[in-house]
Amino acid sequence: MGRLVPAVTRALDILELFLEGDGTLSAPDITRTLQLPRTTVHELITTLAARSYLVPAPGRPGHYRLGVRPYQLGSRYAEQLDLAAEGQQVAREVAETCDETVHVAILEDLDVIYIAKVDSVHAVRMVSAAGRRLPAHCTAVGKMLLAALPPDELDLRIEEAGELDALTHHSITDPEALRAALAVVRERGIAVEYRESNPDVNCVAAPVRDGTGRVVAALSVSVPVIRWSEEREAELAELAAKGANDLSVRLGHRGGHR
Repeated sequence: MGRLVPAVTRALDILELFLEGDGTLSAPDITRTLQLPRTTVHELITTLAARSYLVPAPGRPGHYRLGVRPYQLGSRYAEQLDLAAEGQQVAREVAETCDETVHVAILEDLDVIYIAKVDSVHAVRMVSAAGRRLPAHCTAVGKMLLAALPPDELDLRIEEAGELDALTHHSITDPEALRAALAVVRERGIAVEYRESNPDVNCVAAPVRDGTGRVVAALSVSVPVIRWSEEREAELAELAAKGANDLSVRLGHRGGHR
């Protein structure tokens, strides 16, 4: 692997500063933040502006904002994204860390559809498959996705669904109980399922966001109850949150996980 080129590194450091704040900076701002010589900063800004990576900020003399070129590069990156493929890769990384079954799912009406799955290496594990559809209210990924909906849209989906079917005797079937459970999910930023879709499995899930910050999927770790404990739940919640955040970053999201 070759060495890093200092001038390129500094240019990228400058561009990344524009991701914070109001997106406008002056040369003195950049010099102060990066602790670079003024001459170096001016030369780099001149070069970046000449290539349309930076442009003068309207109405703010001496200030710059991102130009059209970063947008074009970001748009090309977005065109190449495949949620299922990216989800499968991240799910594999998470599964290798915890040795449990990992899913990535999306919401359709009041159901979830699993678009990526990596199996546990344990002899006792959850049996499922990508492409499977389950009632969202019975799953951790589903509750995570439902909790992200605007209240009026959530109410409409619950009303249109009619009865909430049960997959086990632990499943939530009362709409008010579901709303209360989703409120807890919003507060925690994590959803947990205790034998609600499978009588032998518990699950924890975290939200996956796209470049706009919208929740577009959820990533979960499923564990047979024989390997479940409060300590394990806390470990897997953190792992699911990290995996979901990693997938979000791949989709263009810039926020961190809770």
